[in-house]
Amino acid sequence: MTSQIQTDSPRWAVEVMNLSVRFGDFYAVKNISFHVRKGEIFGFLGANGAGKTTTIRVLCGLLLPTEGHVQLGGITFADGAEAVKSKVGYMSQKFTLYDDLTVEENLEFTASLRKLDDEVFKRRRDELFSFISFDRPVTTLVKDLPGGIKQQVSLAAALLHSPEIVFLDEPTAGVTPAARARFWALIRKLSEQGTTIFVTTHYMDEAEQCERIALMRAGEIIALDSPGGLKSTAFPLPLYELDPLTPLKGERFDEVKNNPLFSSFEPYGLRYHVTVTNENDWKQAQPEMEKTFKIRTIPPSLEDVFIRMVEGKTR
Repeated sequence: MTSQIQTDSPRWAVEVMNLSVRFGDFYAVKNISFHVRKGEIFGFLGANGAGKTTTIRVLCGLLLPTEGHVQLGGITFADGAEAVKSKVGYMSQKFTLYDDLTVEENLEFTASLRKLDDEVFKRRRDELFSFISFDRPVTTLVKDLPGGIKQQVSLAAALLHSPEIVFLDEPTAGVTPAARARFWALIRKLSEQGTTIFVTTHYMDEAEQCERIALMRAGEIIALDSPGGLKSTAFPLPLYELDPLTPLKGERFDEVKNNPLFSSFEPYGLRYHVTVTNENDWKQAQPEMEKTFKIRTIPPSLEDVFIRMVEGKTR
């Protein structure tokens, strides 16, 4: 499912129409279309190899598309790669800083790549140190910073040239939950200031904070909506949690999983999240099922959506 694009609207920070990236006969990205509003936190979810990073590389001006139209902040590839890059900041899933340089040296190097003059660099450096609440000596080697602090300095480097759009490719991988929470507080603050945030993540609690999410599978966008909209689409009927009174093993597990009562049966820790084939049949069978399980109706999570739409039976 793709969204309609209104190319005459000034609201869109990112506009993509019929984008394809092909390597030989292989489509890494196949005919995707979507838009992102100015100041929006836009999530990009999919399994490894789904085409997320390839799409981001195109949007950052690092890779030319095979087909399609891309516009970022009113700039297209016809305006040149440098014009595109001036609009965007990028932070990868691996820290983009040099461990053997100090914090100051890393930012100076980034500023030189962005061709910032010394006065602009110093002003932006001080603004960004204040923004991320950096209170360590700027002479600290990056390798000596804790992971969460290093990540925030990486964000500062991506923001140094005041980009309108920031691409964050799994930026919180490998850091503590507390550091992730602090980082997302910065993301929300950036959005409130009008910066457009384009983020990929494997953490579903982070994805919940996005205003809209595009789900990718095998190079295509299979759904695009708000977190609530995705849940409603993936689970139009009730979702049940089955908590076994005794662990299911062997033939008993196979028997329950393959019961025609269930249209889906997914492990979720020690419990199971299921949807049923027919509500009337389920109501009749429920008293007998309650001899084996504690049963309750639950709201679907984005993890349920991801498993069902990206990794589930519809794959």
